[in-house]
Amino acid sequence: MDYETVPPEDFGASLRGIGLNLLVRDVRAQARMLAAVFDMTAHRVSADFAILRYGDAVFQLHSDGTYGANPYLALLPENPPRGAGAELRLYDTDPDIAAARGEAAGMTLLQPPTDKPHGLRECYLLCPDGYAWVPSRPL
Repeated sequence: MDYETVPPEDFGASLRGIGLNLLVRDVRAQARMLAAVFDMTAHRVSADFAILRYGDAVFQLHSDGTYGANPYLALLPENPPRGAGAELRLYDTDPDIAAARGEAAGMTLLQPPTDKPHGLRECYLLCPDGYAWVPSRPL
């Protein structure tokens, strides 16, 4: 699928399984940061929307304004962190590289790269919208 030209109704109809959509204050900035830190590919980036690819996974970013008629918008906190409790795990990203890139891109390093007893080396990076991004690799 060509994510740059697919009509919205065809893109929506193609989605299967579990979907991830993050509401963010600045779609362009978030897309740039995710591409720079985690080597994601951003498509159709606008002020309101972006499609992101991480390996074979596809997810979306939406601006708050696109949810103007959605009751979910009223539940978002006015002040950060809005993503508290959401942990987004990226199993194919080196945590040592991501930690350095993340701090350079303005993310907060909550936990430096650490070898964990569950068999992964991982770190925790908090983006400006409050989502915890957890790049990890097997030990």
